[in-house]
Amino acid sequence: MKKIIITILCCLAFQLNFSQETYTVNGESLELKTEIDGDLDLLWNVIDGQFRYFVRTKDGTLTELKNTKDEDKNYKEEYKSTLRNLTNGMATDKLKLTLYSLRNYLDAYNASVDSSYTSTTTESNVQFRLGLSGGLTNNPFVGNPDNIKTPMIGAELEIYEANVLPRHSGFLQARYTFENDDFKYSTTELSLGYRFRFINKESFSIYGQVKLATLNFSNVTFLNQDNLEVNSNETAFDIPFIFGIGSDIKVGNNSYITIIYGELFALLLDNQGNFSTDIAVGYKFNL
Repeated sequence: MKKIIITILCCLAFQLNFSQETYTVNGESLELKTEIDGDLDLLWNVIDGQFRYFVRTKDGTLTELKNTKDEDKNYKEEYKSTLRNLTNGMATDKLKLTLYSLRNYLDAYNASVDSSYTSTTTESNVQFRLGLSGGLTNNPFVGNPDNIKTPMIGAELEIYEANVLPRHSGFLQARYTFENDDFKYSTTELSLGYRFRFINKESFSIYGQVKLATLNFSNVTFLNQDNLEVNSNETAFDIPFIFGIGSDIKVGNNSYITIIYGELFALLLDNQGNFSTDIAVGYKFNL
């Protein structure tokens, strides 16, 4: 008896944009967003594909935070000395040139010099991204002699560091693979995995992923030695190390189209003789 019913609730994503104003910095006209408003303000934007950050003092002077390279291609980290000068020597040893790190740094400074300052950094150290997808699979790690491809649908919750361009993330994934008349096998899989974005741009990323642990609830119908149809339900927990590759393409401030080749090969599961076909296309948005 089939006992797997999947219900996907689609959420409406509300995209909040920072207000932008035009500023002239060293003769350059720039559209900048105000992230921190206090004794020292933090402004930023993505300009020509590059993140640029600025600090504004009480007299309205804008200073860019830079991190250029020397002749040996080592980062000079000028932004650290700039901020130490503006904050009367506040430590910058662990400061990174990211929106999250700069926001926390300037938020702490403003609070230390102004007792009436109200913190604007309410975000957690981690953020979440919800994804829905659908595609085709030939169930590469299951006996499938005729290489039958069946539909699949999935949902996942991706967990990543609160950073403008996070490279590392973990994910919790649920997906359902349908049976068809020629291949009477279906399964619901719950998995825990890790991703690393080796190409990580504002507009798109390409990543490798690995499923570290899976829990499968499977249903299969087959003919026994007496040529009678038998239906079997199985539950299996594995630590398979299933590797895949994917890409997220930005289509909005907080939304992405995603393409995933989810099951290329596994270290601890045998391929059953067919080259892997496990491709899904979906939509993700930041929560």
